Amino acid sequence: MGIVMIKCPQTGREIPTGIKADRERFRCSAVFFARTYCSICQANHEWFAKEAWVYESS
Repeated sequence: MGIVMIKCPQTGREIPTGIKADRERFRCSAVFFARTYCSICQANHEWFAKEAWVYESS
C-alpha cells in the first residue's frame, strides 16, 4: 500500500492526495477525475488518475 501522489502545477513539487492504494490495483483502475487541496500553494488541483502515481515508502 502507498499514497497516491500528483505534481502541483504551480510549483512542480510532488504532493500527496490523501488516497491510499495498492500500486498494481491503482495502475489498472478505471480512469477517474479528482480534486486535491495543495498545502504548498493553497489551491485545489484537479487531476486525472493517469497523471498520478502511487508512492510506497520502503
